[in-house]
Amino acid sequence: MKALSKVTRSIKPAEVEKKWHIVDAEGLVVGRLATIVANILRGKHKPSYTPHVDCGDHVVIVNADKVRFTGNKAAKKHYYKHTGYAGGIKDITADKVLAGRFPERVIEKAVERMIPRGPLGRAQMKNLHLYNGTEHPHAGQQPEVLDVASMNRKNKVSV
Repeated sequence: MKALSKVTRSIKPAEVEKKWHIVDAEGLVVGRLATIVANILRGKHKPSYTPHVDCGDHVVIVNADKVRFTGNKAAKKHYYKHTGYAGGIKDITADKVLAGRFPERVIEKAVERMIPRGPLGRAQMKNLHLYNGTEHPHAGQQPEVLDVASMNRKNKVSV
């Protein structure tokens, strides 16, 4: 009988196998979608997860402009940015971002804030691909469909 090994195996960057996942974000709750996507981008769903290596998968999100907030968050949630000048703080509500020119930034910022900061986090964020419509240019990678709505009944907002 073989004894149990007490050594943790760390995967090397050359040994990483990256898959592609596609998520239809229509009607999904922003925060719940962001946590699932952030875990896939980091690679925490894999048994070979290594914290200091980019071992996550690619995620393609379509219909990113049709995500939902629960409760009054759409009107009361504020996104802040600073211009760099004194007194130059600007804010915008989530409703205005979703109705604006780049509505996919709601998901992008939610996921970005769940990924570690630094060079590794920036590399992992490059594996996130957001599109407002149903069309995307990644069909050649044969992405697997990830049905987030069926994982938990709270992941989708019913109207």
